[in-house]
Amino acid sequence: MFRRTLFAGLTALTLSVLPSSSPAQATADRDAVQRAALDYLEGFYEGDSSKHIRSIHPSVYKYGFYREGAGGAYQASRMTYEGFHQFTRNVRTRGRPQPAGTVKEVLIYEVLDQTASAKVTAYWGIDYLLMAKIDGRWMITHVLWQSPPPK
Repeated sequence: MFRRTLFAGLTALTLSVLPSSSPAQATADRDAVQRAALDYLEGFYEGDSSKHIRSIHPSVYKYGFYREGAGGAYQASRMTYEGFHQFTRNVRTRGRPQPAGTVKEVLIYEVLDQTASAKVTAYWGIDYLLMAKIDGRWMITHVLWQSPPPK
């Protein structure tokens, strides 16, 4: 009797912690995470702040490291939400979006029901994105990045 009760209890506990989303919802979430990561890149590349508004939460924290020249030392850099929009305005003002063939890769690491992580590769380097589903929309909340490492 004890074994049966223990087995039933463990089975119920296991089933209660398994993801409850359907395969269709999982696919929709994965597609939405992919779209948010592409909006992030394309917003910078095209100077399109509407893509950033759609995919980046205003409380975003972007921090990373860039190098001046091939032999330069890494320097830390922080970008605010307003910094995203200033960058896109500069691209539009100068009329110099990135060429169509510029590197634009997205690798999704994991999509859960409320959080997700991805890696994007851009002309400026590698960015790791953390996302949250906020009011039903996947939004980037944190970015950690660096310039391409030395060869």
